[in-house]
Amino acid sequence: MTTSNSDAPTSVGKTSIIGLDAAELSAAIHERRVSCVEVMNAYLDHIEVVNPSVNAIVALRPRAELLHEAAAKDSLLAGGRDLGWMHGFPQAIKDLSDATGFKTTRGFFRGDFDIPAAQTDSLHVARMRAAGSIIIGKTNVPQFGLGSHTYNDVFGATRNSYDQTRSAGGSSGGAAVAVALHMLPVADGSDFMGSLRNPAAWNNILGLRPSFGRVPMEGMDVFVQQCGTPGPLARTATDLALLLRTMAGHDPGVPLSIESDGGLSDGLDRDFTGARVAWMGDLGGYLPMEPEVLELCTTALAVFESLGMPVESVPGLPKANGFNGNEDLWPLWLTIRHWLAGSQLYPLYEYPVTRAALKPEALYEVEGLLNGVDGHAPITALQAFAASVKRTAMYNAFLTLFDSYDFIALPSVQVSPFDVDTEWPATINGTTMSSYHRWMEVATIATLLGVPAISLPAGFDTAGLPTGIQVLARSHADLELLQLAHGWERHAPSGGAICPPLVRHTPGH
Repeated sequence: MTTSNSDAPTSVGKTSIIGLDAAELSAAIHERRVSCVEVMNAYLDHIEVVNPSVNAIVALRPRAELLHEAAAKDSLLAGGRDLGWMHGFPQAIKDLSDATGFKTTRGFFRGDFDIPAAQTDSLHVARMRAAGSIIIGKTNVPQFGLGSHTYNDVFGATRNSYDQTRSAGGSSGGAAVAVALHMLPVADGSDFMGSLRNPAAWNNILGLRPSFGRVPMEGMDVFVQQCGTPGPLARTATDLALLLRTMAGHDPGVPLSIESDGGLSDGLDRDFTGARVAWMGDLGGYLPMEPEVLELCTTALAVFESLGMPVESVPGLPKANGFNGNEDLWPLWLTIRHWLAGSQLYPLYEYPVTRAALKPEALYEVEGLLNGVDGHAPITALQAFAASVKRTAMYNAFLTLFDSYDFIALPSVQVSPFDVDTEWPATINGTTMSSYHRWMEVATIATLLGVPAISLPAGFDTAGLPTGIQVLARSHADLELLQLAHGWERHAPSGGAICPPLVRHTPGH
């Protein structure tokens, strides 16, 4: 069996194994131009060199185990058995999801809260494994996925792929950095409040929050938890589409999952001439936003126009009977977030030992549930229902907007990546952030609507840090966003192809 010299420099040039996009890697494996063992060695070598600088992949399995599994994958191909397009792919799973044989720490369960390894895969993980992937480890997350900044007391912080003094974003921060730095071909993530979109923007890759139900998410509740969803991260639209097809599909255990494939097997080429875009920007000044982020996204609107898509400004959220636009957004979000996140975390809050280990973000959600948005009384069933009614009114308001526009665009983030040692931005342009996640308010819109949203690269600021523009489409129009991403990457400024320094500065690139 081939062994590897870990001291050898890794190359990420386009002719190297790790330089290949996921679709190209799949073709190379299936055409027997590279073996699964060679692929595994190449990725593990690269991970050894790069990962210590960013801490994106955690709980990495021993090389000998992984090479043994890769050799078994080679034997299957030699015998004419192809497991799928991910046959032999090294994959690490976001540490909020279960992967057989790995502990799901959720950035919380460390040694003094020892937990057993998972005995089964989460549903989307099982689908990735069935498509041929080899699970090599986990990707880092913030504690319980709270906040778009990946740090915890179990594994530490994950650092931005472009500047290791900055945040990677989150909660899919480890996954996004691993993809951006070519440590994984593609990666799974999940999104409750921008957790696929924010880290994608800060690491110059693609992140798609699917329509609610597109990727089934099982759990102890499959009826109420309608804000979080798994989804894909990738460097190209083709790879993003391939992974979404693998993760998506109805499951009888998740009754609200989507039966139709939504045309995900269709091609990505499309003429967008005449498709209309509503640009919401900072919601008419409602959202505090760093000027350079807003400027970069406004400049990126030219890509829509190059695709033949007229862009019109819509300065603020639409209103409808029962939803008053901008003024209702944050109170609505807080009620639903406290209700859902606080309820899940409450069992840990009940006991002093585990409560003491909860970070401020988790305490904020539980205490918001117990004390209410106004801080005076617990959120009641009547209030939760009223919030759901208001959310429905918001959705109906956007249905009217989608009668006039095909897509809605906003910045993916409100700030550039901040210092990795900062818990969260306290202010934006002099405006105080009232909570650990107020600076991410722009991400709440797609979540509340349950519609698909994608983060597309929007360029780099004067510090060389990337940002993204998010695009929302009608419910179940995931394919349209994949097609848009395909067109975007062919028309976007060349800056969209800038690799992180850790990749650029390796030999052969």
